[in-house]
Amino acid sequence: MTVIVEFARRHDLTIREASNYIRRFKGIDFLTEFYDVEHTLSFNDCVDDLTIVCQNNGGTLR
Repeated sequence: MTVIVEFARRHDLTIREASNYIRRFKGIDFLTEFYDVEHTLSFNDCVDDLTIVCQNNGGTLR
């Protein structure tokens, strides 16, 4: 949940908008699959990774 809040802050979105965006562009799948690695990283690194995954799946946020 905290990663979604940080993602929302970085991209100037509401938590609901961020959650919908992350779900739409496969970010939730990524977080679920790689939780064991991502939880060892900083929130900034997690948000960077999540942003890239979403971009690779059609998202437009940079």
